[in-house]
Amino acid sequence: MFTVGWHEWVGLPCLGIEHMIAKIDTGALTSALHAVEIDRDYVGGAPWVRLKVHTDRLHVERFFVTEAAVVDAREVRSSSGLAQRRLIIQSDLVMGTQRWPIELSITDRKKMGFRMLLGRRAMAGRMLVDPGAAFLLGGTIRAPAIKAPVAQESD
Repeated sequence: MFTVGWHEWVGLPCLGIEHMIAKIDTGALTSALHAVEIDRDYVGGAPWVRLKVHTDRLHVERFFVTEAAVVDAREVRSSSGLAQRRLIIQSDLVMGTQRWPIELSITDRKKMGFRMLLGRRAMAGRMLVDPGAAFLLGGTIRAPAIKAPVAQESD
């Protein structure tokens, strides 16, 4: 087990995302990733999505276009109590020196402070959360700690 702060630098290498800040949210069951322009398709008979991901709310001109297999569609209840049916995708998560697979619901989080939430399913049995600390795994808002594969950024 390792200890994390209430927000940390993470990478989603399967989606081509080198680094972004995630809120570590013990109140959320399911992890969530901000995505817009979600296009559904089928590849080899299996459902896939192509989506645009803005990893930084302060620089919306920077985004990644990525694709992923849809592993599920389930009802997720937001912090405001509203239930929404969301597509679920998978990616490996990189935090510090650790890497493991997680599920992510994809949703529009443009009104939220963080573009990604790490929920309890993704962190169970792996980490402890210090709610009074941030960036315990390294990095700051200006200097990311993650060095995952580089994704293509579009202008």
